[in-house]
Amino acid sequence: MDRIAIADFLRRRRCALQPGDVGLQQGRRRRTAGLRRDEVAARADISTDFYARLEQRRGARPSQQTVDALARALRLTYDERDYLLRLAGHRASLRSRPTDAPGPGPVRVLEHLDAPAQIVSDLGVTLRQNALAQAISGVQTGHTGLERSMFYRWFIGSEERRRIPAEDHDVHSRRYVAQLRAIQGRRAGDGETRTLVDELYRRSREFAQLWDQHEVALIRSWGKRIRHPRAGVISFDTAVLLSQNRADVLLVFTAAPDSDSAERLAFLSRRIGPR
Repeated sequence: MDRIAIADFLRRRRCALQPGDVGLQQGRRRRTAGLRRDEVAARADISTDFYARLEQRRGARPSQQTVDALARALRLTYDERDYLLRLAGHRASLRSRPTDAPGPGPVRVLEHLDAPAQIVSDLGVTLRQNALAQAISGVQTGHTGLERSMFYRWFIGSEERRRIPAEDHDVHSRRYVAQLRAIQGRRAGDGETRTLVDELYRRSREFAQLWDQHEVALIRSWGKRIRHPRAGVISFDTAVLLSQNRADVLLVFTAAPDSDSAERLAFLSRRIGPR
């Protein structure tokens, strides 16, 4: 049980939830940001003292049923609920098995796609790319050490950021940190994850500030824009397809039909030639 992380996570989620979000009146004399501890405890049907002790880093280990009740009370997402379960030392429904070798199924799908696609591990290591993905994002499979992780390269390097319009940097950073926080929960006790997080926290002020906000969310789909030196800015819808072992995902980038982005993508595809 990680008492420090549980206390910080619960406090931040409580402060982020407004009374009106759960049907309570704001009230003129309310001085607390977000909900009060007693309101969370009442919604979870637990004692205020028990909940207060959790936020004070001295509480007893909450049962799985109590975690579920807190998740409902704080309106946690599925990812946040799983994360809290793992912090409390319980087994959540999703368990990933780290691997550096993509499964044969995702590889076969990748090889038959005409859209840009790549297979990425849960720690952001690109395991396989098709030619169109390389043309758009550059070859990402030749890095070593911590630089293999796109999370590390985003916060420490500069090449990754040059490919993304500057006005999109903030949303990328927040998504990456929330994703890594969720993955850390899945990989509880994993040394590779701990090293990556510790090094990012030490070397990147931006990462440290976002990490301390304790946001948790797995990326399942999102819009993304990439700035290509010849084709210009291309807007994509990114589909995130889980592999069987849930330790790596297949990312597929598609452009809206008949759009400028589709034309730019077709331009790059012609330059590559037939597969």
